[in-house]
Amino acid sequence: MTVFRSIEGRIEALFEGVFSRAFRAHVQPVELARKLAKEMDDHRTVSVSRVYVPNEYSVYLSPGDRAQFENYEQSLVEELQTYLGEHARRENYALLTAPRVLVENDGDLQVGEFGIATRMVQPERRAAPPDEPRSEPGHTMIYRSGQRATEAVSPEELGMESDRAALSWDEERRAVDKQRLLIGRSRDCDVQLNDANVSRRHAEVRQEGTSYWIVDLDSTNGIEINGRRLKRAKLEHGDRVIIGSTEVVFHRESP
Repeated sequence: MTVFRSIEGRIEALFEGVFSRAFRAHVQPVELARKLAKEMDDHRTVSVSRVYVPNEYSVYLSPGDRAQFENYEQSLVEELQTYLGEHARRENYALLTAPRVLVENDGDLQVGEFGIATRMVQPERRAAPPDEPRSEPGHTMIYRSGQRATEAVSPEELGMESDRAALSWDEERRAVDKQRLLIGRSRDCDVQLNDANVSRRHAEVRQEGTSYWIVDLDSTNGIEINGRRLKRAKLEHGDRVIIGSTEVVFHRESP
C-alpha cells in the first residue's frame, strides 16, 4: 500500500464504527482530504523554476458537522496536513512552509456543506525569493457532501434560480456576473475605483453557493461594512461598503 493510500485509510479509520454511522448525513473526513488536494491543484502558481501551491487551508464547517468530530479534530487536522504534504510531494509542488489546515465554524453553511479557502503565507522572518508568488487570500469554494463525488454547490443544484446582484458607486453600476469580482485601483480590476485610498487589489465580491460575500485582500486601509470594520462579511441587499473613501452599495434582486 502506498503512503498516500495509507494516509487516506487513517483518515477514514478515525471515524469507523459508530462514528461513521453518525457521519453518513454529514461531511465525511475523506471528502475533506480529497477536496483539499483538489484545491491545492486548482491554485497552482507557475514561477520561473517551480510550481507553487498554497500552504494554508481554511476549512469552514456548519456547527452541526464540526460537533460530530469535536473530540477528534486535532487528529483529523494532523492527518489532513500530512495528506496535503504527501500530495505536494507526489506532484512535485513547491510549498513555502509545511501545509497548515485551520477548521472554523460557519453558521451560514448547512449540514453536509463545507467551504475551503486557500492562502500562500510567507514564513516569518524570511525574505521571499524573487520567483515566489505573493501571499493573497484564495476564493472560498463551497462543497456539498454526498454518496458520490462531492461537487461544488451552485444555486441550480440547490433547486433555486440564479438571482441578480450588482454594485453601485459614484453613479456607476456593475453587475456581479462572475464568481469572483475584483475591486481596486488597478486597471485589471472588474470594478476600478479612482480613489487614492484604494489599494490596487483591494477586495473581492465572491459568490459562494447562494450567498455573496465581500473579502478584504489584505488592503492598506481595509473595508467597512455598514460601519463595521471587517475582513470578510456576508452581503445583503442594501449593504454599504466603504472601500478607501468610496461608498459601494450592494444590490440583490431575487427572481
